[in-house]
Amino acid sequence: MRYYISLLLFFFIGANYGTAQTTVKMSAVKANNYGVAYSLPKTSLVITVGYTKKTRKAGEFFQYAERYLSISNPITEDAVSYTLDKIDATTKGVVDKDKSYLVEFRSNTTAPFVTLTKDGLICAINDDYTFLKEETKGDAPAVSATLPNPRSFLSEEILRAGSTAKQAELIAKQIYRLRESRNNILTGDADNMPPDGNAYKLVMTQLEEQEKALTAMFAGTETVEAATKEFVVIPDEKNIDNRIIFRFSSKLGIVGADDLSGSPVALTLKNKEPREVQVLTPKEEKDMEKKFSAGIIYNIPGKAGLQISYNGRNYVQKDCDIVQYGGQDVLVPKMFDNNKLPIKVVFYPDMGAIKQIIQ
Repeated sequence: MRYYISLLLFFFIGANYGTAQTTVKMSAVKANNYGVAYSLPKTSLVITVGYTKKTRKAGEFFQYAERYLSISNPITEDAVSYTLDKIDATTKGVVDKDKSYLVEFRSNTTAPFVTLTKDGLICAINDDYTFLKEETKGDAPAVSATLPNPRSFLSEEILRAGSTAKQAELIAKQIYRLRESRNNILTGDADNMPPDGNAYKLVMTQLEEQEKALTAMFAGTETVEAATKEFVVIPDEKNIDNRIIFRFSSKLGIVGADDLSGSPVALTLKNKEPREVQVLTPKEEKDMEKKFSAGIIYNIPGKAGLQISYNGRNYVQKDCDIVQYGGQDVLVPKMFDNNKLPIKVVFYPDMGAIKQIIQ
């Protein structure tokens, strides 16, 4: 019932570049016995997890923060924490290695061709196919600006101070001098004002960086990083009930499904239109095999309900099309025998389902 022919037998007649994906046209010619091989996809679920990592580090002189700088709530110990921000899920077609077929045309059909993806998934018959441009991803994950090393700003007097308390006192005085210098420039009272706008901007930036770096020695630092990670799940014909994809820990972030340090993120996928198994007679089985061996096979996806939950909250809850929950049907070859008005068929490449039939 299933036929496969090596892609090496294909006759390449063109390619479309500049789209989100590349397609190739395969001509049904005498060299390949007027047949073109193609594949149908199965559905994969692509789960994208967005999370935030927060790193807090105590300053070297946090115990003197309130005494010298009136900072009442400095960071007093190092800590790393993670927050789960969002979970998204999309469907994507991947080649089903068990569903490769040969579409055969009559030798007198006018220049029949099949448009395929570079992976061999069927896109169209007797027509071009243009993929929609992929949406550009957002900006790179946000990362808090890193402060310069504060010790590079310390004077010899500070470094040679005999005690931690004395160092803290001298650093605090240096911070106040930086603030005073900046205020003098702002008010125009500085003895040596920057000569132009660029110099002004550079001086103010350097003063601000030094002040922040030195203040962090008392208040501590907090770095925030936003990141994403993807998981791929390929369903079979059965429902999925609360399958743990990964676990999430506020202290460790994303961990494996078997790592009990985190709470489970579970996926449920249920076929909303289950089909009854048909019991065929031997004659009906033979007729069905003949029908599928001669025609152009395509997918009819089934509708499924998808849910992804974490800590009692549903982050994803929607319906989606799943090829594995559906069935298949056939286009008869004689549809393409009309040389005057050749039939065009456009598919959804990610599903292998018919999108449009044009005559």
